[in-house]
Amino acid sequence: MRRDPAPSRLAYRLERLWLRPLVRRAVRTGLPLVVAGAAAVWWASDPARVQTLRETAQEMRRTVEERPEFMVHLMAIDGASAELSRAVRETVPVDFPLSSFDLDLEAMRAEIETIDAVASAHLRIKPGGTLQVEIVEREPALIWRTVEGLMLVDAEGHPIAAAAARADWPELPLIAGEGANDAAAQALALFEAARPLSDRLRGLQRMGERRWDVVLTRGQRILLPEARPVAALERLIALDEARDLLDRDLTHVDLRLPGRPTLRLTADAMAELVRIRSLDTVGD
Repeated sequence: MRRDPAPSRLAYRLERLWLRPLVRRAVRTGLPLVVAGAAAVWWASDPARVQTLRETAQEMRRTVEERPEFMVHLMAIDGASAELSRAVRETVPVDFPLSSFDLDLEAMRAEIETIDAVASAHLRIKPGGTLQVEIVEREPALIWRTVEGLMLVDAEGHPIAAAAARADWPELPLIAGEGANDAAAQALALFEAARPLSDRLRGLQRMGERRWDVVLTRGQRILLPEARPVAALERLIALDEARDLLDRDLTHVDLRLPGRPTLRLTADAMAELVRIRSLDTVGD
């Protein structure tokens, strides 16, 4: 009997099924992935094998990280004084030599910038194994007298460091009062406007955290308004230059009311004024 060349019904259906792209992708790609996944699960089910693999990977990583070209041997600090350099090294102590992979430069930068005297910091690893730290140091612009003592602050009022004595910083103007550092920019503008009074100017005192008093020698004070204090001080200086107002027996010049300055005389001057007025009354 001759063999019938026609496929069986099952073979025909399997061939038709194989013509579907989804079935072919499932057999060619999906099935190997399932087998590989099952093998990986079986292999990972043994904790001893997993631990061995983990230790091997860590050892390979450590071998790469500790290569000589990745090792850091020292820290170099630029832009900082000797005292600030010591503070930086104490803030981010590093035991050298150390792999560069073990250094978190961003975290170190943030830690260094918490130091009051540091305005900004930039860290990078230079060829040759040097951790380069570039510091922008805050420049003292004012001395702030607080209840705790003297404090150096920059032009923005940010505290820098404590000052041992006023005589150590004679070139810096003095401010006092609670919250005086928060108005450091305005204080610097007032000191600039008060240059004609520099030989008598002792400093500025913040009153109620909202306005300034100009403190002069001979116990004199200029009470400035809360709004536009620089303009008020400039008007008073012009009046003083024209009529020598501050050379008279005054204790206070109150400028808090615009257009209506008030003068407070010394005790002797007030007594003399009362005596003169009494003589005028008797003469009448």
